[in-house]
Amino acid sequence: MILITTFDKQEFPVNQSLDEIHQLLAAQQFFRINRQYLVNYSAVKEVEHYFTRKLVVTLSVDTSEKLLIGKDKTAAFLNWLDSR
Repeated sequence: MILITTFDKQEFPVNQSLDEIHQLLAAQQFFRINRQYLVNYSAVKEVEHYFTRKLVVTLSVDTSEKLLIGKDKTAAFLNWLDSR
């Protein structure tokens, strides 16, 4: 089960996969940063370089874990941010 969290901290469980949800949303507004998270551009608060060409992302919405972007998605994520 997937949990969608809104900016006002409401949570909505859905039975679709992240891939299915991502296909329904605008690619300019949402990015799949890893297997667990699909993030809204407006929620990205800070991006820092991390070990071995990875990135760590801080969101305006609290998360229970550190959000890492692997080196295979780093360039695509940075391009996505720059294109906004």
